[in-house]
Amino acid sequence: MNLASKDIRHNLGRFALTTLGVGMLLMVVMGMGGIYRGIVEDATLLIDRVGADLWIIQRNTRGPFAEVSRVPPNLVHRALAVPSVQSAREFVYHTIQREREGKPLRIAVLGLSWPTDKGEWIPLIAGRPLAQNHFEMIADKSLGFRLGETVELGKETYTVVGITTSMISSNGDGIGFFTVTDAQAIQFDTPGEAVRLERASREARGERSEMGLKQPPLLEQAVKPSGELPAIARPQLSAVMVSVSPGTDPNQVADIISGWGDVSVFTQKGQRELLLKGSVEKIRRQIGLFRILLTVIAAIIMALILYTLTLDKIHSIALLKLIGAPNTVILGMIMQQALVLGVLGFGIAYLIGQKVFPMFPRRVILTQVDLSQLAFIVLVISVASSFLGIWKAMRVSPNEALS
Repeated sequence: MNLASKDIRHNLGRFALTTLGVGMLLMVVMGMGGIYRGIVEDATLLIDRVGADLWIIQRNTRGPFAEVSRVPPNLVHRALAVPSVQSAREFVYHTIQREREGKPLRIAVLGLSWPTDKGEWIPLIAGRPLAQNHFEMIADKSLGFRLGETVELGKETYTVVGITTSMISSNGDGIGFFTVTDAQAIQFDTPGEAVRLERASREARGERSEMGLKQPPLLEQAVKPSGELPAIARPQLSAVMVSVSPGTDPNQVADIISGWGDVSVFTQKGQRELLLKGSVEKIRRQIGLFRILLTVIAAIIMALILYTLTLDKIHSIALLKLIGAPNTVILGMIMQQALVLGVLGFGIAYLIGQKVFPMFPRRVILTQVDLSQLAFIVLVISVASSFLGIWKAMRVSPNEALS
């Protein structure tokens, strides 16, 4: 006869509620680990998917994901001139916030180097890659756009030609893919009144300058759009992505480019480390502390639950001792209850989590390694928490059965 199963059936309702409570607590611990994995996955998603061997960014910055980076467009041609460089692509990245249906909408705008990069590497669930240089976009499913929907950004209207999924920025914003030209138009969009004032300011400065006084026809150029003025450079890029020839060590190419005084260069691995040690590091520590705190709380709660269950069985334990039952029988009963509580709690946490975690605003990724580690921790907690109940059971005197 198994005393643990008999006692559980005798107090089935209370034991079931207790197991459910422990399971919900373990689900939070499980979710914390999944949120951390999701944050890491989102932070390194673009770096892994784009597949660039080197990232050339503004000197002494950690961009384009960690901070603002600005490099000239002609950097692409300079990179192509380096030996062993197979291809170089423009990269523009920034975040915008608009309003859609009365709610705020944040979009991580990513510019693709058209026509070299049309977005064929993007995992589409509907639609197609970009087919023209302007007015098309690929949107992540989380943004809520529909295939064929038109979206007004700045002074232009863009058509959603493709829908992707799980393409999220490190801040949890859905990514919208445009060509580099369109991404720059969105980034540097200026209201009409600001454009008019800027042209008037240029004209006023020209009238006060010596060149404007000597060559009045130059003032006619000052009121033209900025894009038509040859002295004003094209909008700058966030970075340049470089792919090296097969069999070439990216570090050797990086050593050459790092000698340029206006840029810094990072390998794919280096860019990942910048993100993980920068914006993700504090979140990782915070979630880690929460996991440790919740694990300790779970251990304390399970110990108190088993101690309370043992107190309810004081008379029964004393009676067992009075009739000569060995201590191993009593110890086995308490230990088995602790293991059943831990195993069922872990199972409840996993099953409920599978239903609840997809509803979270950030991705929750449960890996087999994390689940195995948590299962081992729960096993240790179950055994350790039973010691308080065992300690109380060992102090029970057989004479208490006669009181």
